[in-house]
Amino acid sequence: MSSAPPNAGPSRAPDGGAAGSLARIASARRRGGSDLGTIAPVEQASAPKSDAGVALEVEFRSATKRYAGTDSPALEALTLDVPAGEICVFVGPSGSGKTTAMRMVNRMVEITEGDIVVGDRSVRDRAPAELRREIGYVIQQIGLFPHRTIADNIATVPRLLGWDRDRIDARVNELLDVIGLEPELMRRFPSQLSGGQQQRVGVARALAANPGVMLMDEPFGAVDPINREKLQNEFLRLQAELHKTILFVTHDIDEAIKMGDRVAVLRDGGRLAQYATPAELLMAPGDPFVEDFVGADRALKRLALMRVADIDLWNAPLVHIGQSTAEVRAKLEGAEVPYALVIDQERRPIGWLSEADLARETVRARPDTSPDPILELDDVMRDALSDLLQAETRYAPVVDAGGRIAGVLSVEIISEFLTSEDALVEEHSAGERPLEEPAAEK
Repeated sequence: MSSAPPNAGPSRAPDGGAAGSLARIASARRRGGSDLGTIAPVEQASAPKSDAGVALEVEFRSATKRYAGTDSPALEALTLDVPAGEICVFVGPSGSGKTTAMRMVNRMVEITEGDIVVGDRSVRDRAPAELRREIGYVIQQIGLFPHRTIADNIATVPRLLGWDRDRIDARVNELLDVIGLEPELMRRFPSQLSGGQQQRVGVARALAANPGVMLMDEPFGAVDPINREKLQNEFLRLQAELHKTILFVTHDIDEAIKMGDRVAVLRDGGRLAQYATPAELLMAPGDPFVEDFVGADRALKRLALMRVADIDLWNAPLVHIGQSTAEVRAKLEGAEVPYALVIDQERRPIGWLSEADLARETVRARPDTSPDPILELDDVMRDALSDLLQAETRYAPVVDAGGRIAGVLSVEIISEFLTSEDALVEEHSAGERPLEEPAAEK
């Protein structure tokens, strides 16, 4: 058996996951509803429903929309369930009915046939204004009222619901903390904020009455790519805390895979092509249309959804300084990794033993080959593979948060995973997946 060490390589690139401004998330549950879709004057709201704030299941039952004068439906018999507390992303080409499907939930677009059930009630049994006050709505162009302050924008729906002033003020302050804006900004107007800050306010307004369901229509599409990625990451951190039911529309398959617990791919004519988790969508596309839509780099996209800790690592023979090389050679027989890794008294990697190292009587303090790249359990798997390839090595030590050896990652492990049934299974919910920092911050 060969005992030559794997090739050394450059140091590992950072794994991503910049600290977000939502680290101080407050998750207090309040009763109330939400309406970002309709802000026109309405009748005085009735008392908040007892289930307000609790995530609700959304069920499409052959939901169809036909517009007058058209030959084909905008949305045809859409049937799917969105479990409570999950993000469902509608994605597809222009004209596939994704925005129509989302807007049918709060009756901004009326259903022609079929039904949509939110919780245990049909949306057809609800007055549109009442329904919209209980469903948060975030749109691409943000839609803040330019003549109102940030505080007044956030307070829009609670005022419609008849909340008292103290309750509204407390909620506004709470949400400013949640979205990472300084309290002094509450008296400014939207034009005095950046695009990213305005988008955060739009999210806060949708959350103001603690809705059980939120609709998000390309919410990050109007900001630049770097700020878009920051906003995506911040929102996913928020979702990990709040667990809202969210229907999210995008035309970007990469955003759909990143943001969704489940993804509904729609094709021309408003027909559902596939409804699946991101892992299933990437590793088992339902037909050539879906396969082409998700792209040729499906395997790399799949690896971006997981951390190194999510895969079974191999074990290398671990040896210590001063240990007999005869003992080391005995350990190498039948080992998963055919190279010996020298570790210190704290189990931190020092280096790989070369054939020249093994020719000595004992293990010396400075092995011929560096242990780099050293990976971490929390590293994004796609980044870990990149480090392996860049270093031109087959194996890399993986350490825990304390720098102690936890196992060895190899190209073979990754390849075997991608061809196994395990690749079809999601390791994390959308809010718990590894988050990569924007390119400008790396």
